[in-house]
Amino acid sequence: MKIEGKLTFKGEGKLVNIIARSLAPDNVPGMKTIFGDDSATVLFEGEKVGTILASVDDYLMNATVVEKLFYSPFSS
Repeated sequence: MKIEGKLTFKGEGKLVNIIARSLAPDNVPGMKTIFGDDSATVLFEGEKVGTILASVDDYLMNATVVEKLFYSPFSS
């Protein structure tokens, strides 16, 4: 059985695309990132619910790291 999931991030400014473009190179098989003007959508596909949940959890944790770096006083 194939299971599909989708995360869509929307927001003004550069943060959404910075997060998505930073994480896209690490996409594993079954993941695809689609970029919009003020949005990014990540598609997940797998055979088991647990696999999808683990991939989404990893993605969101990594997105949090990018967000913290974006707002870091050391970034310019």
